[in-house]
Amino acid sequence: MALVVICGQPCSGKSAAAAFLVAALCSSTPDLTIRIIDESSLHLGRNDSYKDMVVEKNLRGVLRSEVDRSVSRDSIIIVDSLNNIKGYRYELWCLARASGIRYCVLFCDTEVDHCKEWNSKRQEKGEPSYDNNIFEDLARRFEKPVRRNRWDSPLFELFPSRDGIVESSPVIAEAVSYLTKKVDSKTRDVKVLQPTIATQTARTTEANSLYEMDKATQEVVSAIVEAQSCGIGLAMNKISLGPDLPTIDLQRSIGLPELRSLRRTFIKLAGQYSLSGPPPPTDADSAKRMFVDYLNREIGA
Repeated sequence: MALVVICGQPCSGKSAAAAFLVAALCSSTPDLTIRIIDESSLHLGRNDSYKDMVVEKNLRGVLRSEVDRSVSRDSIIIVDSLNNIKGYRYELWCLARASGIRYCVLFCDTEVDHCKEWNSKRQEKGEPSYDNNIFEDLARRFEKPVRRNRWDSPLFELFPSRDGIVESSPVIAEAVSYLTKKVDSKTRDVKVLQPTIATQTARTTEANSLYEMDKATQEVVSAIVEAQSCGIGLAMNKISLGPDLPTIDLQRSIGLPELRSLRRTFIKLAGQYSLSGPPPPTDADSAKRMFVDYLNREIGA
């Protein structure tokens, strides 16, 4: 249904904004399915997640993967994190576009001095906060959203230090209206992102072939993700799918977003090939063999 990206400096009121947005959405439409994705929901600490650039990059990858698994046309996903890098916000926008859902950014525009003061108060109370050196580094590297960028639009701006945040804030109400308004052919003020050719699953003339290929490739992706999470076969860089199927040769760790992108590309290419050649395979094992061969060429040695 929608992806909402909460953006702002550390300790700028983002989590409060997310909570009030959820409350306002539930009051407006009680049967909505809403989920907040943040560091705490993934059992990740603030200081441990931002102590250096490598760990921070890994954190963004974990959050992005969780968003990728969660976005759908039946729920509203709220990403309550710094989202301070414009390139990362673009990646989240791409996930929303690939899913064909609404997207918006809720920006807590709070002065750094106020953020620093709020962080210090949290430190004194023993609440989750940032170490001073980590806070300064994050504040310095923050990339403010710009309304003209498609991945920062539509942009809803809150000013917590000046106006405070409440459920009835006009900006919260505006965001709720955008996220819940019914869309028809005459709607102009709500934009539902549309997948491009590169992100759409290819259509073939044989429904059974498409179904088998979609199911088989998803099983391969799931097997790779499970094997990597459990460390199965990684010492030999090989993942086995069964006695009669080829082995997947991995020379590096590969994340779920990349796997899904490769899967979409493979299905699209298979559909295009079927227009001038033989149709895609109608049995799961043949589809898996083709997909594994493709993966080995793309991510193998």
